[in-house]
Amino acid sequence: MPYRYAIIGCGQIGRRHASLAAGMGRLVALCDTDPAKLTDLCIQYGVPGYGQMDELLAAEKPDIVVICTPNGLHAYQAIDALRAGCHVLCEKPMAISGTDARLMVEAAQEAGKRLFVVKQNRFNPPVTYIKGLLDEGALGDIHGFQLNCFWNRSANYFAFSTWRGSLDLDGGPLYTQFSHFIDLLIWFLGKPANILHASGNNYSHPDISFEDEGRVVLELENGATGTIQYSLNAWRENMEGSLAIFGNRGTVRIGGTYLNELTHFAVEGLALPELPLAAAANDYGSYKGSMSNHHLVYKAMIDSLQDDSYKYMDPAEGILSVELIEDIYDIMRQPGGNING
Repeated sequence: MPYRYAIIGCGQIGRRHASLAAGMGRLVALCDTDPAKLTDLCIQYGVPGYGQMDELLAAEKPDIVVICTPNGLHAYQAIDALRAGCHVLCEKPMAISGTDARLMVEAAQEAGKRLFVVKQNRFNPPVTYIKGLLDEGALGDIHGFQLNCFWNRSANYFAFSTWRGSLDLDGGPLYTQFSHFIDLLIWFLGKPANILHASGNNYSHPDISFEDEGRVVLELENGATGTIQYSLNAWRENMEGSLAIFGNRGTVRIGGTYLNELTHFAVEGLALPELPLAAAANDYGSYKGSMSNHHLVYKAMIDSLQDDSYKYMDPAEGILSVELIEDIYDIMRQPGGNING
């Protein structure tokens, strides 16, 4: 029997999930507080709509609830769905505080249900290839890294939705735009140990409550040290998403705009591989997001639900990136700290 899905949030990413849920299972209900968005999508898929999630959960009893709402709502909505007896697929970031992320994992364990977090960039061909090399130790001892995230988000992007640009519902670019990149850094190289520097500036977006550019120097538990530099101020369009890794037996760089191209490869004993082409980026019209690998997320989730030996992602991994981002912002935003408008 196909899994029965309910989508919470009918915005741009919610519409993407609705299409996947309908195509890879059975979409049974939609929920949004905006009647226009809700009605439009309900008509498209011929399913009932609800203005409140608790009404949907009481009436529909879906197998899987997909959370596509603003960041600051993810935690409590996921917890409510888990406690109602549903599995949960949550869009990134899973939460905007480490405490909330841990509560989500605990709720899943207590309910005996599964919690999944969307991490579609893990399926980019160069990402999966380099992850395999790192797991095999092919690059030797890792001593350095450089993570760059240079995108464009205009004033119109933030004006389009009231939650964008707010501390309580958005949280900042490391949560909304670049949490996938932080996730891959930790997935590749391990847990962070010390934040040696964190600073940010708001150069071009006076109407938002946080930085639009930032710099971080980070030491990992394995002793590797590197930098994270990010910006929402690339002129007109997204520019780069890249991760360079320096080992004593190899140096690699995954680049492109979304960590979707292998742009440098020098590894002892290995030739540059031929990799499948990466999927296109999610295109939302006025801007582009990360890779459109969501169908692979759904397949991995379904495989994991049907076969305990198949592991898509332990949700505890998602806590690590949330905690790192929270710690970076605690330093950057402390009174007298290193953020300047």
